[in-house]
This record gives sequence, C-alpha cells and structure tokens, in this order.
Amino acid sequence: MTSRDPRGASADDLLPVGTPIDLENCAREPIHIPGSVQPRGVLAVVHEPDFTVRHVSANVEHLLGRAAVDVLGRHLSALIGDGQAASLIQAVSTFSDLRQRNPLECIVDVGGFRRVFDAILHRVPGGLLLVELEIAFGERPFSFPNTYQAVRVSVEELNRATSLAELYEVTVRAVRELTGFDRVMVYRYDEDYNGEVVAEAKVDGLNSFLGLHYPASDIPAQARALYEKNWLRLIDDVDYIPAPLLAAEEGPPLDLTHASLRSVSPIHVEYLQNMGVRASMSISLLRHGRLWGLIACHHYAGPHLPPYGARAAAEFLGSTLSLRLVDQDDGDQLRVRLAAQAVLGKLTAATLDDDEPLTAALLGAPDLLDLVPADGVVVNIGGDCEERGDVPTPDVVTAVVEWARGAGDEFATSQCLSEDLPETDIDPDVAAGALVVHLPEDQYAVWFRQEAVRSVDWGGDPHNKAIAVDEGDHVRISPRRSFDRWREVVRHRSMPWTANETESAEALRRHLVESLYRRTRETLRVAETLQRSLLPDSIPAVQDWRLSAHYEPAVGGRVGGDWYDAFRLPDGRLLVLLGDVAGHGIAAAGTMAQLRNVLRAHLFNGASPAEALERLNDFCVHMVRRPFATVIVVRVDPTTGLVEAASAGHLTPFLTDADRPAIPAPITLSPAIGFRGMRYAPSTFTLGPGQGLVMFSDGLIERRGATIDDGVARLETILRGADHVEASDLSVAMRTSDTDDDVTIVTLRRS
Repeated sequence: MTSRDPRGASADDLLPVGTPIDLENCAREPIHIPGSVQPRGVLAVVHEPDFTVRHVSANVEHLLGRAAVDVLGRHLSALIGDGQAASLIQAVSTFSDLRQRNPLECIVDVGGFRRVFDAILHRVPGGLLLVELEIAFGERPFSFPNTYQAVRVSVEELNRATSLAELYEVTVRAVRELTGFDRVMVYRYDEDYNGEVVAEAKVDGLNSFLGLHYPASDIPAQARALYEKNWLRLIDDVDYIPAPLLAAEEGPPLDLTHASLRSVSPIHVEYLQNMGVRASMSISLLRHGRLWGLIACHHYAGPHLPPYGARAAAEFLGSTLSLRLVDQDDGDQLRVRLAAQAVLGKLTAATLDDDEPLTAALLGAPDLLDLVPADGVVVNIGGDCEERGDVPTPDVVTAVVEWARGAGDEFATSQCLSEDLPETDIDPDVAAGALVVHLPEDQYAVWFRQEAVRSVDWGGDPHNKAIAVDEGDHVRISPRRSFDRWREVVRHRSMPWTANETESAEALRRHLVESLYRRTRETLRVAETLQRSLLPDSIPAVQDWRLSAHYEPAVGGRVGGDWYDAFRLPDGRLLVLLGDVAGHGIAAAGTMAQLRNVLRAHLFNGASPAEALERLNDFCVHMVRRPFATVIVVRVDPTTGLVEAASAGHLTPFLTDADRPAIPAPITLSPAIGFRGMRYAPSTFTLGPGQGLVMFSDGLIERRGATIDDGVARLETILRGADHVEASDLSVAMRTSDTDDDVTIVTLRRS
C-alpha cells in the first residue's frame, strides 16, 4: 500500500537512500531516514522488552566513552550502567506517554567522571525505543513546574492579547528571552504554503526580515509533514559533522521522525549557511493538527545550544500560541459566518415569495453582494438575466460560466481569470477573479472581483532561487545565496475567495436548488392542470367508426406541449387534430392553448385543414412570441370515408389495414407552424371498410440513443396486420424506460 501525505509526494516517490541531493530533487529526499544524527548527543535504539541496543550513533565513544562494539547487541546497561538502566526501564514500564516524562536525568560514568545527561525517550513502531542522551546543562532539576514558571508571565500576556499582531509580538519576544537566539520570527503560511514573516524580535544591527515572503519550495512538503509530527527542531551548529548510526545487524533504514537529534538535509544546511545562520530552531504552530506556521529562530554569532528546559519552555509557549491563534481565528471566523448567515437568511426568506422572480429576490436588499463581497454579480435564472455592479460583457460572462462548468460540479473559483481562460480577452480592471455557482438547467450566479494590484516583498528573488555550483566534473544545483528584499508587483489577480465566502455560496446554492424545485413543481402542477383542461373530456362516438385517444405526460411529470382534439361539425363530418408545441412547462402549455383554440375556431367556421393551418400560422407569426409547433389536421366524412388532411411538419400517420402491412398515410408534408409566408398543401384519400389511421406525437417513437427511424420501424411492426389497436394499448406496447417526452396517440378505424 502506498502512503501519501496530502501536501507532498507519496512514500513510494521518495528517492533511494544515498542518492546525491541537490535543489532539483530535494523535494523527494527521504529526510525522515537520514541514517545519522547531530553530534551534540548520542542516539541509541533499544528493543523492548529485552532492552537490547539495536542501533547506536558513532559518537558514543566520544560522548560516553563506550566503544560501539561493546554496546551493540547488548543490554542498555552496557551503555549507561546498571543503576541508570534500571531507572530508565522503570520509567518506561510505568508511563505509556513518555513525552510527558522527558527528560529523565541520567548520570553516566565517563572515563571515571560522573556526567549528567538528559535522556529523551520516544517509542516508535516495531517495539523500538529511541533513547537520546544530551549533556545536561541549565537550571536543574528540570520539571514541568519550572517550564510553566518560565513562561507564566508570557502566557498571561497572550491571554490578554486582543489581536493577532499582539499575539505574535508577545511570542517572539518571550521565545528570544528564553532561548537567547539572535533573531526569533513568527512565520505564517498562506494557502499555497508560501511563508510570510509576520513578527520579529532581534538583536540590534541585524537587518529586518519582517514582512518578507518566502516561496513554498524553501520548505518542501515532506519537511512540513515532519513539522506536524515533531514540534521542535534544533540545529545547534549548522557546520556539524553528522554522526552515522551503527547497527547490530543489517536492516531497513531507521525512521527518525521523532528524534530530536535527527540529522537534517544537506540542502537545508546549505540554505542556512547561505543566509549566514550558524544555528537555528523551529517550533511548529498547528491549527487542528495541520501546520499553520512556525516560530523560526536564527543565530549568527556561532553555534548555539539552549538548555533542554529553555527549549521545552519555548515549545510550551508555541503550543499556547497555537491555541490562542485558533481561538482568535475561530472567533473572527464565527463573526464573519454569523454575519453571512444573517444575510443568507434574508435572501432565503425573499425567495419564498413565489410571485417574485428569483433574480429580483437575490438582487433586492440585501443582495448577493452583501453575502459575498465583490465588485459585481450576474444572475441568470429562469431565462431572466440581471446584474449588479461592475461586470464584464455578456460574451465574457458566458466564457467564464463555460469554464466553470468544466472546473467544478457545483461551484468554481478563480483568482486569475487571465490564467484560467488565456484565450478570452478579459479586462482585469473589471474582472480579474470570479466565483461561479452552478444551478440546474444551465442557470447560474457569478460574482466578479477586479484586479487587486499589490506588492510582495520576497526574501530573495523566488523566480531565481537556485544557483549552479561546479563540483569537479559535475554541476550541483544549490539554494540561492541572495536573500535581499526583492519586490514583486502582482497584477491580474483578485483578492482570494475565502473559505467562508465559498461556504456562503454553497449554502445559497442549496437554498436556490430547493426553491427552483418547489417553484418548478408548482409550475408543472399548473401547466398539467392547464394542459389537461384543454384536452377533450370525451371523444365523439360515430356510427361504424372506432375512435380512441391517449395522452401521457413525460416521466417525472414534465409537462410538454402535446395536445389532441376531436369533434363533429354541424354537417356531421368528423375533425381530428394532433399537435406538438416546442418546449415544456407552463409556457408550452399556454402556447398550446392558444393554438388549439384558434385552430378549432377556424375549422368550426368551415375552413379546410390546409386553410386552417395557414390562418393559424399567420396568427402565430404576428401574435405569439417565438412560436414553433407541428400540427396535423384530418377531416373525415363518416358516410363516404373521404379524408381531407394537411400536415404542418408533423410526423406522418400510419394507414392500417387488417389484410396488409401498415404504411404511411398519403399526406403531403408542409413546414411547421412559426415561419412567415408559409402555404400548406391539402391531401385527400379515402378510408375503406377495415382501414384505419394512427396519429401520434414524437414522444411515442423517440428514444435516447436511437434514431427516429428505429422508432418508426418498431411502431410499424406492432401495427402490422392489426385489425385495430386502441390508443392506450399502443402506448403500452411502445413503452420503454428510456423515453423522456410526453406521448399523444389518436386512432381512427372504419368498421
């Protein structure tokens, strides 16, 4: 299984141990298994429960006067003596959380002299115990009360601080007093892990780093991951010579993530040397377990080793600062979130009025710009497109919406539209960034922000952060050497969209989807009521003729523009009509009502089918907005079977006969309704005894993934040799699961 840190490369992507490291590959350096330690202390790896020494650092003879061969594979007592080993084993056996017990005082006989060491213990997977021995100095004995006493005044100052700036200032001043470093900074990450120095305490004469930014590549992802696990990192001398780890037997590299003595990357050492730093320390600042920033300490005068007690006190102060930062940030976020919820509540209440268009409700008072601050907003709902503030041209809005559909399922954000849509000419003075909320049926809301020109002061040029160094026959890519203030002017970018703003947009989308569903459901109910009210309650009964009709709305209740009609004229002739208006919903139903009534009036007044269609077309062109419909009209003389018919772009009916296959009826096809100056061809034929006519809308034969010809062929097969098929039975016979349109059928047969 591959383990993957969400902010770095997977474990399988790391370089093999021993690979030469330079700036090009340092992001893949396995820094948790360096195979060596810093020489200020001895690291021993002990196996529990037999407490045999499996690994020991090569400096064991220098610091403890023991040869490595006399220690490896033997009991811990060979390293620190019987009495000290017994005390350490007792502590390990008693306490499960060893971190709370660190350090244990350990007195070791070194060349006949009693020396005091701080023993720092940590358990690691595989039943191993890390035992780090550092020469003890500073106030003794070390204890938690002493740690708290050292920082109590600073903790009280942190608790009284009312702003982030105060929190930072108290912290850097206190950590510098505790540890004695020449410079102490609070280093804060942005969302891309670029860092900024937001507070600084330093000795006089040092140039200031306050306000400088550093690129994310200065601290690679795998290093940030270690900062989340091991909160304090000390390099007392950047010029140290690593002490390699020696092993009792061959085995996999040892994970030193939690070892305070762990050796550091040579690239990091070179980076510090290029800055003129001789010693450094960092303390992690965490927010809900994730790295938020660092307390970074630098020393320039020479090596610097603060006592363990001072380091522990500084770490305690860093943990306190983390808690206060979280508390302060959560409080600020809560106030912003409550204000946004108040605006969202008013907007939601406004959308409950179904008599007011949603665009009007969203752009009233308050409006969408009060919910998500921006320079302009465009809302397109239900065919109604409205805007507020400064927004780009409609073609740019369309391009942004199209880009956003491909960038996110429900919403998408951009701080730099010129990068995300390089082919689109966008004026950053109007729209440098956008937040797009997608709604059903290609509806949307888009906020736009103008360019926010700002200058960023970097610690050295971040775009030229590497230098090439000749090393014999090879060239090595090394960290930059210049850290002078380098100012970059950032253009074509808007202010970032915050997490609270995107949360507000998401919440608004949920409410709008619910409102659209509620309004659509009500509209569909009205449209269906209107449509069904226009269908005839009954169809005429004509002697020696069988007439049937069937209407079925689309799956999901989506109302379309189908209709049919059947009535007898005063002279006894029978009129049968079937039509289909383009579209769905109440608009289609309303248009259908107009067409049905106009056509019925002309036919009742004696117009022939072709004449009635011409008059209907003239009416639609002049009186109906963007009309488009197909209609077929049939007038039958029940006595003779003479049929007069005209078709305005409608599907040709089938002529049925019990003794023959079904064939298309001999009706000439003319253009659909809605085009100026159209003429409609009349057709006549006779239905003999046993013959019939099947009229239908496209919903009967159209299927997703199939052609109309496939549907026509299937219908023809069902009608082949049939004496008579009732309209409802035909609908059942043709029904499949992949239809999404309404279905209308009228059948007529002469006995």
